[in-house]
Amino acid sequence: MDPDSKLLGSFLKERRARLDPAAFGLPLARRRTPGLRREEVAQIAHVSATWYTWLEQGRGGAPSADVLDRLARAFALTEDEREHMFLLAQERPPKVRPAGRSSVTPQLQRVLDAFGDSPAIIKTPEWTILAWNRAATAVLANYEEMPEGSRNLLRMIFGPGGGAHWPDREDVARLLVGTVRRDVLRAGMRAQTQALVDELMDESAEFRRMWSEQDVHTHGEGLKRILHPVAGLLQLEYSTFAVDGHADLALVVFNPATPEDRAKVRKLVSG
Repeated sequence: MDPDSKLLGSFLKERRARLDPAAFGLPLARRRTPGLRREEVAQIAHVSATWYTWLEQGRGGAPSADVLDRLARAFALTEDEREHMFLLAQERPPKVRPAGRSSVTPQLQRVLDAFGDSPAIIKTPEWTILAWNRAATAVLANYEEMPEGSRNLLRMIFGPGGGAHWPDREDVARLLVGTVRRDVLRAGMRAQTQALVDELMDESAEFRRMWSEQDVHTHGEGLKRILHPVAGLLQLEYSTFAVDGHADLALVVFNPATPEDRAKVRKLVSG
């Protein structure tokens, strides 16, 4: 027996025992164990009673995503529990269901502010900047004075005169496009994201060419060089972190690469 199948069966049994028969209008009498019977869960989830029994027993192979989603609804699983069930059953998370973007909590903003002399931002999969710290406005861009709709790195780079402060502009643009292609698919394509892609396809031949090349990248970590109008050339090492519980957000921290770069950033922040 596959160990994961046994773990899935244990998970299903435990969740079945939590269900209240009264909540489903089922009789409470003559129940030897807590929760619902297997055939009752199968009926609520609209799956075969035999098939459901096999799942609890660790038999029958991996259930489909449709079956798992039916069980998730029957058990009223949270998103975390649903993902856990998919990992047990298919060894991969479920396909993301597109939804409204997450918001930046005050606690997360305080995390950004804690990076005193390292620019830090919170971004969406399509690289809209939702939050930033003081160092980010001093080094990267003055996000506070930008209209909300313009705080998007794709628009900044592929707009008129965009990306002039990146010495390696084409490399940055290619990495950005490949990252957006990957992250948008992972987080779910929203109508607003598709509208942004369509807009750039119409307005920028360069974006249209890069998007059509189908390259895929992960942002991860690396080195970026910036030509700052006051400080001159800055080298920043960057690292990208997932925000737990918010699959559509990422934290990016830009760490000055050398003591000289850090001194320049500190001067910009203090000024």
